[in-house]
Amino acid sequence: MTAASPSPAADGPRPRLADRLDGLLFFPVTAYAADGALDLDAFRAHVRAGVDAGAGAVFPCCGTGEFSALAPDEYAACVAVAVDEAAGRVPVLAGTGYGTALAAEFARLAHTAGADGLLALPPYLVRPDQSGLLRHYTALAAATPLPVMVYQRDNAVFAPDTVAALAATPGILGLKDGLGDLDLLQRIISAVRTEAPGRPFCYVNGLPTAELTAPAYRGLGVRLYSSAVFAFAPEIACAFHRALAAGDDATVTALLDGFYRPLVELRDQGRGYAVSLVKAGVGLRGGPSVGGVRPPLSDPAPAHVAQLARLLDRGLALAAAAPGSGA
Repeated sequence: MTAASPSPAADGPRPRLADRLDGLLFFPVTAYAADGALDLDAFRAHVRAGVDAGAGAVFPCCGTGEFSALAPDEYAACVAVAVDEAAGRVPVLAGTGYGTALAAEFARLAHTAGADGLLALPPYLVRPDQSGLLRHYTALAAATPLPVMVYQRDNAVFAPDTVAALAATPGILGLKDGLGDLDLLQRIISAVRTEAPGRPFCYVNGLPTAELTAPAYRGLGVRLYSSAVFAFAPEIACAFHRALAAGDDATVTALLDGFYRPLVELRDQGRGYAVSLVKAGVGLRGGPSVGGVRPPLSDPAPAHVAQLARLLDRGLALAAAAPGSGA
């Protein structure tokens, strides 16, 4: 069943998507049944829980949602469910990727399903030059009415003048940075500010466990970040986000030292753990089963899941002790 985009409010048009992006950005996992088939009921419950917990936006079928493991019909169904559960309360930005033609086709599916925008993942396999990157993303933006956020990581690393050109392109709303080169990002921000003045353009810290670097990104004026932890422990993610916004350095430091740094060290013990460890975390919380990961990813080793369970207990205790937790 296809979901429709929510209609504009009675008192006028909806704000621009860039202006609606606020708070914690939620990247749900994609739920699978025991036989590996898509489980839309479990996915719906997972998305609903995230929106109810205070997500600022929902990004279905992106990296954490195993975009590359989804067939087109599965992708369309997941985006439609996310739109239905968001119900206009928060924006929904779906992943898209591969080459230009397929990225445009997934963009069409996302638009039909009612998404508000797109996160454009790096192109498949090839290592393009700056001209090729610019052609790819401008062609994608021209092929869809949905605003496009470009994801910088892996084989999609942009020179400052390339991002300035993207910022001046109609339909491109911002840059999610998964590279972590703060020198380059500062030069990108400066180039956009000077070469595309007046264009609304947003930046997102998109590193795998973005809380660890959120204080540094705030120094560049980048306050939005994606939170993988929010998918399985929104209490911890929200406590950190509140503390960071309030300048509560004691809580920020306690959560960084007691939970986020050990989590990153655990994540780095296995390939693909940026996705599979998040799914394991969702399973540890006792809600509807979201299953394991699809090939070529592998589920975490049992010892690492046990270590994650202990970390979760510690993080939840730290979050409960934080000011404003309601505990």
